[in-house]
Amino acid sequence: MECRQRGAGSLCMFRATWNGVVLAESDDTVVVEGNHYFPLDAVDRQYLRDSATHTRCPWKGTAGYYTVAVGDDENRDAAWYYPEPSPAAREITGRVAFWRGVTVERVGPSTAEPGARDGARRPLLARLRHH
Repeated sequence: MECRQRGAGSLCMFRATWNGVVLAESDDTVVVEGNHYFPLDAVDRQYLRDSATHTRCPWKGTAGYYTVAVGDDENRDAAWYYPEPSPAAREITGRVAFWRGVTVERVGPSTAEPGARDGARRPLLARLRHH
C-alpha cells in the first residue's frame, strides 16, 4: 500500500477497532508521539462514554477521556482528547486518540483526490500513546 505524506500525518486510510467494531476511520489522522489522532467526525460516538478521568501533559495540556463500550464490554479510558490543547499541540484540537487494546492500523491509501482540502478528505465512516 502506497501512501502520500501530508504534514504531520499521511494520506493513508487508518482505522481504529476494538472487539470487532470500527470505532474510527479516516485518512486525516495527525500523528503525535506515535499516536494517531482521529478527527471527531471520523469517530463513531455511539461507542464512547464520557469518563471523569483527566490527566495533564506538560506540553499538550489537560486530557479528557472516554470509555469505549461495545455491547456489554467496556474499555475504561481507552480514548483521550485535549479539549483545549496548548498552542504547541494545536494540531490535535478536535481529535481523539486510542490505546488500551484498541488497534489502530493502516487499511490503505486515501481515496481523496490529490490536492483536496482537508475537509474533502473526511472519513468513509462518519460516525478517538498514552501521554
